[in-house]
Amino acid sequence: MSAKIAVWEAQRVAVVAEVERRCTREDHGFASTKGWLSSVTVVSPGAAGRIVELGAGLAEHPAVAEAFDEGRIAFEHALLIVRFCTKPPKGMPAEALPGCVAALLAAADGPLARTDGVRTAIAKLEAIFESDDQPASEDTDRNELYVSKTLNGRVAIRGDVDAVTGEMLLTALSKYSAPQPASEGTPDARPPRQRRADGLAQLLSMLLAFGELGVEGGERPHLSVHVHARDLCQDRREEYARRTRPADNTDAHPADPADLAEVRGIAWSPWMGPLTVNTARLLGCDANVTAIVLDEHGAPLSVGRTHRTVTRAQRTALAARDGGCAFPGCGATAAWCEGHHIRHWADGGPTDLDNLVLLCGTHHRLLHTTDWEVTIGKTRHPVFTPPASVDPAREPIRKPIPGRSRSEGSPAAA
Repeated sequence: MSAKIAVWEAQRVAVVAEVERRCTREDHGFASTKGWLSSVTVVSPGAAGRIVELGAGLAEHPAVAEAFDEGRIAFEHALLIVRFCTKPPKGMPAEALPGCVAALLAAADGPLARTDGVRTAIAKLEAIFESDDQPASEDTDRNELYVSKTLNGRVAIRGDVDAVTGEMLLTALSKYSAPQPASEGTPDARPPRQRRADGLAQLLSMLLAFGELGVEGGERPHLSVHVHARDLCQDRREEYARRTRPADNTDAHPADPADLAEVRGIAWSPWMGPLTVNTARLLGCDANVTAIVLDEHGAPLSVGRTHRTVTRAQRTALAARDGGCAFPGCGATAAWCEGHHIRHWADGGPTDLDNLVLLCGTHHRLLHTTDWEVTIGKTRHPVFTPPASVDPAREPIRKPIPGRSRSEGSPAAA
């Protein structure tokens, strides 16, 4: 039955692609093929849009179309591959595309293929041909959350958030949305959607009452990110220089995209899957960090002691020194900021005030993903140096300190 469904799915995509190519509003009476399909079938508008998108993409990439038509790859996986082909990394030369497609088809082939595996293969290719473009999964500018009161007195919640925010939400909900059998052993009859809603209510109640999230599995809920030590310790400026090399520089693409098994350069979160190393480094600035030593096969040999890289007292001192986000021109308050290591802790940077700076999320990401630099000046306050693309002279600048004179707050004084 599943094989037959796959055949019919492929045929539907092909027919819809023909409708998209040949028919106009005058032919079917709708503003778009997506609107026509969702109006004459039980397919939702979102699903109809994905069918139209896949049909158009398969017409441009016959190798993906062949695998999909033969039922070797699932609809969702074919769409992921088509999206990669439609918008490949900027640093990827055109001649590399067939090899990348072959690698992605291998990751998506057969009944054992899983979406996380395909997404991981895509993340590895994006790491090989990395550019300044932030992956859609980590682009916080796309985040949106709608919380609306309805006519019957309820609240409707709908949103779309980045992978890190999703990881935090799913981690926090994990304990409170788990099935809870009755005392006599009767299984929990609530469907997952109801358990998640009940879990959210309990989570908010705990947060408002105690300001903490309790304990799950012997420890407080926390965000887990797995990353190779070699990738985490890579110098950020070298990494930025590599990403901004011209696309025709063959040294920028040393890995063979046809074999991704040994390719590193990505991090991994248990709920949301692959993350970029830049995001892993950003999260590691102000977090609980546990070192886990693995053997050559990826099996744990030892687990180090978890330690907090920025203590509560240090955060208080940073708030007093920086007054909020230290980036010039930013007005974010300290409560919305994170502690950033000037010299990353993975590179041996100490966790003391002269190696820490308070930054809001936007400027924290800026320091991790661009060539902006920050140091501590002579007055022990942060001094920022813009990249040449912002200021060719790269003149240091510093956020004025309230209550000080202009001369005391100038870069020269720093």
